[in-house]
Amino acid sequence: MNDRSHDLEESEELEELGPVDYLVISFPGSRFTGEGLPLLIDLVDRAIIRILDLTFLRKDDDGTVGAVQIADLTGDGRLDLAVFDGASSGLLGDTDLAEAGALLEPGDSAAVLLYENRWAAPLATALRRADARMIASGRVPLQDLVDVLDTIDSPGPSS
Repeated sequence: MNDRSHDLEESEELEELGPVDYLVISFPGSRFTGEGLPLLIDLVDRAIIRILDLTFLRKDDDGTVGAVQIADLTGDGRLDLAVFDGASSGLLGDTDLAEAGALLEPGDSAAVLLYENRWAAPLATALRRADARMIASGRVPLQDLVDVLDTIDSPGPSS
């Protein structure tokens, strides 16, 4: 395949890409229970998300942060992370991982997950074709929702 056809395929793939998000999930004391793994796998299997990168980090007691190989996490027989081996697009760089590692306390580990929201890809593609532009994005913290709902549900002052 020539370079021009490869560039065309890559351009078409980017045109159809859904929004991409990241998560940094801390595991205090480096305790991995694996409870969320079946749910993550289900999201992938149902094509709701596509994992672009998944990296595990650990912060040593001296503050040094290093990547942990997935194989190193599966040695106890409790977690089966082999399904995620090779989930690396190269989009997460050293700077990204250093920023994630800075959020950790010594002795903690983290999963850094970069994923495409495949459920939103058709909408995102249609909007791009219509020359629409994303001008804001964000996430509402759960506690903010709870606070607003509590305010709405609380009785007002008596007259």
